[in-house]
Formats: sequence, structure tokens, C-alpha cells
Amino acid sequence: MKIVSIFVISALVATRLLGQEDTLAAKSLLGAAIERIEAGDIASFTADNLGNVYILSSKGLLKKYGIKGDSLNVFNEVRRYGNVYTMDVTNPLKVLLYYRDFSTVVMLDRFLNRINTIDLRKTGIFQAKALTLSYDNNLWVFDEQTAKLKKIGDDGRLIMETTDLRQVLTLFPSPQKIIDRDGYVYLYDITKGVYIFDYYGTLKNELPLTGILDLQVINKTILGRKKERFVSYQLGSVQIAEAAMPSWIKENDKICIMQQGIYVQDNSGISLYPYK
Repeated sequence: MKIVSIFVISALVATRLLGQEDTLAAKSLLGAAIERIEAGDIASFTADNLGNVYILSSKGLLKKYGIKGDSLNVFNEVRRYGNVYTMDVTNPLKVLLYYRDFSTVVMLDRFLNRINTIDLRKTGIFQAKALTLSYDNNLWVFDEQTAKLKKIGDDGRLIMETTDLRQVLTLFPSPQKIIDRDGYVYLYDITKGVYIFDYYGTLKNELPLTGILDLQVINKTILGRKKERFVSYQLGSVQIAEAAMPSWIKENDKICIMQQGIYVQDNSGISLYPYK
């Protein structure tokens, strides 16, 4: 994919050939902003693979914007179960809102209409920080109480689960993020690293990739930022590639790395910088 080839090649140039920080190498990754969403009240945001942006305000309003920054839909029942802990837009047709205080998942369609609600407590899950939509439109949830990665159906039933990970891992993770991509499930704990499972729940690898913000996985490459630098790690490689981060990105609050470009949040809104 374009993001992987450009990002990795530019990062390798910056680290292996130049041997020093080269801001121009990182700047060459991105073009001028092509989309701008003016929204001063942004508690959190994310983007899907179609280029839609989802903004959650501090007042509990969820708004969806199109690829050109046009307002599409609004969901105003966000706080029915308290505060949204995390959003998942892996599938734009099935948006997930997770309310950690109530262990409840609300599913929305592409128009942000409610289509389902799952109470994880009925499945026996009372402590979970991370979940995501699975490739087959079920849920991956990490149950911290039992130390198991579980797949839950949209009817709340338990489909499968791993063994107790405390029995096989030296460092027990408390993942902040789960990603289902390219045949693998990635559990990310910012202090312990990345744990990779196959779809049968078998642990395939442990990677000591820590301290990475805005982590994303595209085409079996882990991407993100760390200490004001872009970082990428392609599965099976021997080292992490890095590239200097432009000041107009590192000085802002949050970024979201997607196939179409990098979304950057500043004090007054969100801009999309496409890859060249």
C-alpha cells in the first residue's frame, strides 16, 4: 500500500543513509492539507478507511464528517451510559462506542443510528479497557479480570477465548488498544509492547515496542510516533525505522495515521495531510 512504501522508504533513508535527523525526509511524505474541519470542542477523534472523521465533543456529541469536511450525521445520545471511553470505526458500517463504566458497547450504523447494544457484564466481562470489531463483525475484547482475549458475538455470546495469558507471559499486558488487521489481532500496551495473536487465539509474537502514540497497523507494518519522531516496524524486520517529525505535527495534540494520509488535530480543528 502507498502509505507503507512511502513511509518505510523515507524512514529508512532518514535513519540508514543520512544517519541524522532530516526534517526534509519527513516533510516529503506529506502534501499540503486538503481537508479542514473547524471544530474547537474536540474531546477525541478518529477516522475510518473511507476518509470519514468522527469527532466526540466534551459535551457528549458525536459528529461524523465526510472526506471533504462536510458534516454528515450526528449522534446525540452519547452519554446515555456515561462517558465514551473509546470509539472504534474499523468498519464504517458498524461504529462502536464503548462505555467502560457500564461495560456497555453501543453499535451505530453509517448514519449514526443505534442498531445494537451489548452489555459485556452479561458475558461475565467486568474489567476491559480495549476492544475492537473483528474481521467477521464480532468483537475482540481483552478481559483483564481473567487475563484472556475473548471474541464476543453481537448477541453477547462468548464465541472463543484464549488461555489465561498470565500462564504464558512474563509481563502481563493491560492493553489500551486492540487492532484486527491482515489476519492478526494486535494487543498494544504502551508500557509493555505489542502482543500478536492469530484468529484462533494463539500467541504468535511479543514485540517490545513501547511508548508509541497513535499506534496503527497497515499492511503488517506498525506505525506511530515516539519522542517527536515517526516510527515504523514491519513484521519480520530487525529494527525500527524512524523519521523526523515536522514541527507542525509534533506541536499538536493528536494524529491519526490512515491509508489516505495523516489527520492532525490542533486547537481549532482537524486537517488531513495526504501522502505524496
